[in-house]
Amino acid sequence: MTPRWLRALWGSGTGRFGIVVALVIALTAVVSLFWTPFDPLSTDLRDRWATPSWPHLLGTDGTGRDILSLIMAGARTTVFVSVGAAIVATVVGIALAALGALTARWLRETVAVLVDILIAFPVLLIAMMISSVWGGSLWVVIWSVGIGFGVNIARVTRPELRRVQQSDFVLAGRASGLTPAQNLVQHLLPNVAPVFIVQLSWSMAVAVLAEAGLSYLGFGASVVEPSWGILLADLQRYIAVHPLSVVWPGLAITLTVLGLNLLGDSLREATDPTLAHRSAEVHTPEVVA
Repeated sequence: MTPRWLRALWGSGTGRFGIVVALVIALTAVVSLFWTPFDPLSTDLRDRWATPSWPHLLGTDGTGRDILSLIMAGARTTVFVSVGAAIVATVVGIALAALGALTARWLRETVAVLVDILIAFPVLLIAMMISSVWGGSLWVVIWSVGIGFGVNIARVTRPELRRVQQSDFVLAGRASGLTPAQNLVQHLLPNVAPVFIVQLSWSMAVAVLAEAGLSYLGFGASVVEPSWGILLADLQRYIAVHPLSVVWPGLAITLTVLGLNLLGDSLREATDPTLAHRSAEVHTPEVVA
């Protein structure tokens, strides 16, 4: 039987859009591992700046590379960075939130100060600073965005954890002999999942933007790694002559970020009973006697 939250998610227009976008990007990344119309890194100077046609559905760039193949291969980089950043953000966020809500007072206050300091630094700035020292790579983007949004997740979920910690079922679990770790897994985290999920989706969306932006500036993916940011940087130099070619990587980035954000918002509404109930009340037509 389909879970209620999944039915609610699919019943929302924004939820369906987010699901479709996420599935298309994931499927494109998987397919590109085995097949692309052309070799993404293969150049053919005889076929430079080809207009969209049957062999090259989205045209070619200034070196004759097929743009559709480059976008398909770039989806691999997007999925790798967004999923990697989400995993890092999950670990960092849960660890800091748990330390800031469930430990001794002096440790809670120390973690709170640390979170407030780290959250003052923009994620992209941290990534650029790290890249200038260690060199640009996808791992720099993953760790920078993951840690940055892990701090954001901890800051948002810490008050929720402390609120849920005073609930009767948590106190009953503690009285029955559950350890703090067991209480965290069984009672606390499921009750802050809606807040956690939307923050996590934002971290994935920002990871896509960060990878594209840093690669555009030369701090992200290397030139031998297909990336939407690198492709956008290459094509925008010729935007006055070949404006259509720039549309495709820009559209891919925009739709992916928009889809992930809308998916996160819809997930929160579908998994939070109070939001779902409020939405149902708004959409219930008034019956006139």
